[in-house]
Amino acid sequence: METTLFQQLLGEYFGTMILILLGDGVVAANVLKKTKSYDSGWIMIGIGWGLAVAMAVYAVGWLSPAHINPAVTLGMAVAGEIGWGMVIPYSIAQIAGGFTGAVIVWLHYIPHFRETDDQASILAVFSTGPAIKGTKWNLLSEAIATFVLVFGLLAFTQGDFTDGLNPLIVGLLIVAIGLSLGGTTGYAINPARDLGPRIAHQILPIANKGSSDWEYSWIPIIGPFIGGAVGALVFLAMTF
Repeated sequence: METTLFQQLLGEYFGTMILILLGDGVVAANVLKKTKSYDSGWIMIGIGWGLAVAMAVYAVGWLSPAHINPAVTLGMAVAGEIGWGMVIPYSIAQIAGGFTGAVIVWLHYIPHFRETDDQASILAVFSTGPAIKGTKWNLLSEAIATFVLVFGLLAFTQGDFTDGLNPLIVGLLIVAIGLSLGGTTGYAINPARDLGPRIAHQILPIANKGSSDWEYSWIPIIGPFIGGAVGALVFLAMTF
């Protein structure tokens, strides 16, 4: 089906909104006090994020490529799957969708934010942070994990990952990345996943919140862009 640019941007916006609603939602369910799933653990978060990606791709794949991730969009441009002129518009729509999804998560869990006094846990609902701070290592972790994501998308599906069972395979890839590589930084692997919700954390009147940690915020933006671009370049080199 041919879609207009507006429809494609709408798809990227709503897809990323769904991604963050379900992804940040599973984090909130795990770290905010007095939820029925409180302290369920990392495996729950990893599976939840994988399902969030799969459901978001299914939901909007008929409107847009459903990248729902500026690093994926960049990687697809490097690989020649989309035009370079789409990178900035898609990224803006994705970041806006991430912000909106985070706002909805906050609205859904307001009583539980009020019950939670751990500022780090509250921030974790919205954005990522390192287990051990170290700029070069944190940047490398995000780059490696996003390399695996973009290379995997291209290798598995040749850039078209919205048909049939492909979104479920992508979801499994996200689970694998989260469980195997996510323990260092929380695996943003997506600038919109981190930046949009971090902005929401900054401006929303969230009970008991602390700093939005903007000092760290550039790492889950730059790291995924580096990893996404390199993943696409390696894929291209292997197809010659």
